[in-house]
Amino acid sequence: MKPFPHTYTAAASAEPTGNVISTLNNGCSVEVAPPVAFDGVGDVWSPEELLMAAVANCLVLSFKSIARAYDLNWLHIECAADGQLEKIERKVKFTKVHTRVKLTIDSIEDNDKANRIVKKAEDTCFITNSLSAETSFSCEILGK
Repeated sequence: MKPFPHTYTAAASAEPTGNVISTLNNGCSVEVAPPVAFDGVGDVWSPEELLMAAVANCLVLSFKSIARAYDLNWLHIECAADGQLEKIERKVKFTKVHTRVKLTIDSIEDNDKANRIVKKAEDTCFITNSLSAETSFSCEILGK
């Protein structure tokens, strides 16, 4: 890993009609539009969904790194993040984010180790740690 600080840049552009195009310097792009709750069509990613995806992806990537370091034999991980958006004092913001992990491990004997690693991944997820919203977490571990 490179030393801190790290800088990340993304850009967004739009025309008077149509979706926003969010791009990275490497040419990667994604269409973005309002979600259904904000009268969008709901057929492309919204900023709200991208934020929840960032939470879920950060946790999974953190888990993969920590599991490798602790030599955990695992088979599959799924993570979902649910965010509650509210209007508080005339500002719309996420007030709660709940992250749910479902992990399948090679042997149920590794259950305690897997629990510790998933919790460590949740604790070290810098996207979640950057949020001002109340956060919660749940985990289900399944053995092969």
